[in-house]
Amino acid sequence: MDMSAKIGERPETIRRVTKIYAAFLIAGFALSPVFLIAYLYFFQDPTLKFENHLFHEFAITGATIEGLFVTYVSWRCYLSSGEPLLRWLTLGFLGFTLIYVLHGAFTGMAHHNIWLFLLYGPASRLAMAILLLIGLLSFNQEPDAPAQRVNPRAWLAWIAAFLAIDVAVAIAAYSPFAGSPALRLSMEGGALMFSAINLSVMLMGRIRSPLMTIFGISIALFGLSSLAFILGKPWNHMWWLAHAIFAGGFFILSYGIVKAFHTTRSFANIYNQEEMVNRLAMAMVRTESALQELQRSNQMLEHLASTDPLTGAANRRHFIERVDAEIARAKRDNLSFALLALDLDNFKAINDRYGHQVGDQVLQGFVQKCTEQIRPYDSVARMGGEEFMVLLPQATQELAVTIGERIRAATESAVFDSIVIPRLALTVSIGVSQFGLDGSTIDTIFRAADERLYRAKNQGRNCVITE
Repeated sequence: MDMSAKIGERPETIRRVTKIYAAFLIAGFALSPVFLIAYLYFFQDPTLKFENHLFHEFAITGATIEGLFVTYVSWRCYLSSGEPLLRWLTLGFLGFTLIYVLHGAFTGMAHHNIWLFLLYGPASRLAMAILLLIGLLSFNQEPDAPAQRVNPRAWLAWIAAFLAIDVAVAIAAYSPFAGSPALRLSMEGGALMFSAINLSVMLMGRIRSPLMTIFGISIALFGLSSLAFILGKPWNHMWWLAHAIFAGGFFILSYGIVKAFHTTRSFANIYNQEEMVNRLAMAMVRTESALQELQRSNQMLEHLASTDPLTGAANRRHFIERVDAEIARAKRDNLSFALLALDLDNFKAINDRYGHQVGDQVLQGFVQKCTEQIRPYDSVARMGGEEFMVLLPQATQELAVTIGERIRAATESAVFDSIVIPRLALTVSIGVSQFGLDGSTIDTIFRAADERLYRAKNQGRNCVITE
């Protein structure tokens, strides 16, 4: 294999390696709390405690306020996009907040009925894990109907269900089963299990969009926090670490919600970098094509606006603009230019005898003859009817007469093959003017050319006049 082929392969190899590296980075970040959990479990005395009720109440108050805020933002995203995933995310945040708030409210009960204090934490995490799993299973489903999104009865029913869970947890806390650690561990274990199922569904479904990656990291942290709660005891360092891990997952997931709110308000319609580059490239191609088409359209419009539609010669407005520009250049560079004023002789008789269709063909043929006799940078304009003018940049009167004679001779001997009638006797009268010699304004040189054209008419037609 030659060196160029090897070089061509390297970028693809590097791309694959960096993709694997990025996947390991994400997995490593999501699982990093495992090391802290293992450290506290193996090297810390589980009897060491930090029991501070006021600090705990402040922390839960902050979590409640954040939970309500993120619930509202998620709900606004859901109203906009109608994604079922966002509906379940909203319910997950709402359910967690309405249940978890009592974990803080009953902090003072820790010494009176510790289960009334403890059980609301795992209950809130279990409810959230279940709702997040349901949301993940609805990923990429059809959006909910607008009426369903704002139906108050559905939302009130869920709020009632969450409040019912609050009541059920209180009843369980005062029941004979409350003293068994199995009740708390079963709820924490359930939250851990549903978090693991969430991650398995994501991996098997190859759901890898940026926001869903954030979703997966958060789920991993939620599961690890449940693991830390299972291993910890109330108020010890593992218990506080579990709170911190869960808070980290909550922060990351709320960041994803805010990013969705500020972009597409959707979890499904935010793309990764590779997709964005491809879409940008396609958009640039479409934009370039549209610009080229617009340029062609503008050129066509400009041509139509400056051209006589019958003969293809310049129209009067455009010709005057060119003469004005030539006057400015002649004054700036001390140059000269000339004009030819042309009028087809007895053209009315052609129209009367053969009709306007033949007359139009004669005009088209005459412009073609003129174009063949002038220089590439000279221009022909139709000023009206059978009257024409020719602009001759950097030409003296002598050169203008020479070109005028060529046009006159070509017209006199012209044969219009496309006109199926006896040969026409077509001639042209021409008047010549020169910038500087006959004036230095457009009015004076136009007037001079016109006056000489009329003189040519009066002197028998079919001639070029310069004085």
